[in-house]
Amino acid sequence: MTDDEDAWYDQDAGPLVRPYQVTRGRTKPVGPQLDLITLVVATGLQPHGLNPEYLRVLEVCAVPQSVAEISAKVGLALGVARVVISDLLERDFLMFRSRTISAMPDLEMLQRVLEGIRRL
Repeated sequence: MTDDEDAWYDQDAGPLVRPYQVTRGRTKPVGPQLDLITLVVATGLQPHGLNPEYLRVLEVCAVPQSVAEISAKVGLALGVARVVISDLLERDFLMFRSRTISAMPDLEMLQRVLEGIRRL
């Protein structure tokens, strides 16, 4: 077998970095609970000495993004993205806002939605 036949990846895949290397072995984020729809945005502080994955998250977060969007756009697994985001939140490079869901739905809004569906 040649070296080419032993390769289990192709050159187009780029560098292989294991998720645990990005997060230094951590699998759980610290700080606030981040769900898929938590909105995150960069604070504008200038980062120094961050890993490329962390810098890519900051670039994506120039405009508000959900945790799910960040994970997809940066190409990190969701768990890894949560750890990276939590690290950046802890260092004040990012800020977040969770969407709050009221206990009681807006009945007027639901009525308008129902009327709109009936018109279809």
